[in-house]
Amino acid sequence: MATWEETRAAFTAAAGWFVDTAASARGHEERPGLGEWSVRDLLGHTSRSLTTVEQYRRADGVRVDVASPVGYFHALAEAMRSPDVAQRGRDAGTALGPDPAAAVAGLAERVVALVASWGPDAAMATPAGGMLLGAYLPTRTFELTVHTCDLAAALGQRPVPPPAAAVAALDLVGRLAAASGGGGDALLALTGRRPLPEGFTVL
Repeated sequence: MATWEETRAAFTAAAGWFVDTAASARGHEERPGLGEWSVRDLLGHTSRSLTTVEQYRRADGVRVDVASPVGYFHALAEAMRSPDVAQRGRDAGTALGPDPAAAVAGLAERVVALVASWGPDAAMATPAGGMLLGAYLPTRTFELTVHTCDLAAALGQRPVPPPAAAVAALDLVGRLAAASGGGGDALLALTGRRPLPEGFTVL
């Protein structure tokens, strides 16, 4: 398992990459982004990986219901397929205002500083249940990294996440694949043996 320093470094790297990629999206906000989302909507959805860290913090503590990042995604598997997710992305994109890149940069700077000041035992009230920041933050790194890959692809760029962010996201993907029984399929695909089965996903 990663140390807190490694976990925080991966989150910081992912946030920085999102900021840089968002800057390159200026003037392209209305282009197709991902599925039914525009680039602006995708920026908004990805920004929620930052805003939720701030919004879910509970200074008075919570009961820990979910102890791991894998548990978080399992608890929310059905909710993540809800149409509400798409609408929240659109709403978040609108909330970024006339200069989404600047809004993303300011948000990232603030949230990265908050994470550094809180530490891994900060209490978080997430939709999956109470968690500690040390377990919740890898889910944010994962979302930032995957959706910044989506954003880069929408902008015609080759997605090249920072190594720390890529390692953290791939570690969580591997854990999710193993937990779902898809570890063998993932290993065979990633080592060039055969393609993934149609429709394969760890989420």
